[in-house]
Amino acid sequence: MKLFFTLCLFLIAAPVIATAQGRATPATPTRAQIKEAERRLADLGYWTGAVDGVFDPATRSALTAFQKWESRPITGTLTFDELEAIRAGNVPKVRDAGYAHVEVDLDRQILMLVNDEGGVRVVPVSTGNDKPFMAEGQTSIAYTPRGRFVVYDKEAGWGTGPLGAMYFANYISGGVAIHGSRSVPFQAASHGCIRIPMFAARGVSKLLPMGTIVLVYDKVSFVSAKAWVENPKLKPTRDID
Repeated sequence: MKLFFTLCLFLIAAPVIATAQGRATPATPTRAQIKEAERRLADLGYWTGAVDGVFDPATRSALTAFQKWESRPITGTLTFDELEAIRAGNVPKVRDAGYAHVEVDLDRQILMLVNDEGGVRVVPVSTGNDKPFMAEGQTSIAYTPRGRFVVYDKEAGWGTGPLGAMYFANYISGGVAIHGSRSVPFQAASHGCIRIPMFAARGVSKLLPMGTIVLVYDKVSFVSAKAWVENPKLKPTRDID
């Protein structure tokens, strides 16, 4: 009889123990851990938005940019493994330090705003996917030009063109612009423009005054703009395409 009652008590207690253990090891990071990840990502240079422990689109964007830079699986999901990787992460390194400019790394699909001291703010982008598309009766290739450019024209708020709407567009070559978009997938998917997340579009535009140098490159096409900085007369003031 004692054995029977002991077994009953164990069976009743088991779910309680399991529940308590479940609380001790949650399936997803806690708000405090999300806030830690946000703070660390911000310290590394990723554009996180508010550091508040809320996993919002800005936090997801920063995590995505981190995963792209670190060549990790791009999920946009904060797990305990990702939190450990963030804790051990390093500040992204720019290709051309020493002056304020923008770098768009097409291989990693990120944009880096670089200040005079080499500090960065990083957001994920989606650029041209190199596929043919039809527009206004003509076939074109969705290509993001490589090279060194300047911001030669800007639009505040929403603007519309033959290929769709753009939010706070900053033109660098022909109709190619850095602009906010509601669709910024992990991979290259645009018609050629450099799409950035909506939450950062206004802030990025404020940091890109007319004449800002923009370097767009992949692993085989980098071109420095230091000559423009050393001799401002060489720097174009309009579209150079």
